[in-house]
Amino acid sequence: MGQGQVAPVKGVDGFNRAAPVMGPSFVDVTENGRKLRRGVRLWTVAVSTFKAETYRFLRLERPTDEDILAGAKYPAGFVHLPSGLEAEWVKQLVAEQLVTIKTKRGFQKLEWQKLRERNEVLDCRVYARAAAWIAGADRWSDEKWRDLEDQVGHAPASICEGESTMGDAGVLARQSPTEARRRSNWLGVQNKGWLR
Repeated sequence: MGQGQVAPVKGVDGFNRAAPVMGPSFVDVTENGRKLRRGVRLWTVAVSTFKAETYRFLRLERPTDEDILAGAKYPAGFVHLPSGLEAEWVKQLVAEQLVTIKTKRGFQKLEWQKLRERNEVLDCRVYARAAAWIAGADRWSDEKWRDLEDQVGHAPASICEGESTMGDAGVLARQSPTEARRRSNWLGVQNKGWLR
């Protein structure tokens, strides 16, 4: 795996960061008993910032069915969750709350505190968001997003909502081999059939 495919990260608390993701910094690493000086590029992730963003996105209002039929779009950042999602998954997504605490010196600061022990879904969301930042997805143009949609076969909005455009059959029509062919190597690896 190359450096463009793996991004080691380290989460840090606090909102006083210049950017949500900093780096990379080169750190020493031990591999097979051998120390490699500056062997790994480590990214520092301000987890508090991405947790706050996640909770802000979870508060966004879903457009009504009438609004969608009239052409309304979901707000940027809207979190789409599939139907039939297990309650445990959702509980882990919202397993923390932002509270104001007093420091030993008497100052107030914001801190994320767990409401329950398991919070892996929230952590995964935060680090996936950091990976998108590192990959530059925040800066991709609309044209780049359309190209990626074309490569993976963009589904119509009704399918994303859990409805079928094939009536009672509930089966999506497959693309022809010509339509499914990738136009670029955007993952940086050869497609050996595992992305189908």
